[in-house]
Amino acid sequence: MAWLWAIIVGFVLGLIAKAILPGKQAIPLWLTTVFGIIGSVLGNWAATGLGVNDTRGIDWTRHLLQLIGAIVVVGVGDMAWVALRGNKRKA
Repeated sequence: MAWLWAIIVGFVLGLIAKAILPGKQAIPLWLTTVFGIIGSVLGNWAATGLGVNDTRGIDWTRHLLQLIGAIVVVGVGDMAWVALRGNKRKA
């Protein structure tokens, strides 16, 4: 069931990242989910490095780092997707 939770969290983080980033991103929904999962993993890694990955109560810092990771990965991934697909943005 951990994989299902990772997909759900990646989907939500990817959508939030797309909403925060300016402009319209050209990546499909499945790739948004994958980038959200990758961003979440990077955020967890950063939280572990900072020593804030396991605290009492809600881990707000870890969640913020996951969101920042998703924003970075979705932003960079969108640029790579556009570069590989030949700048075919939908109007």
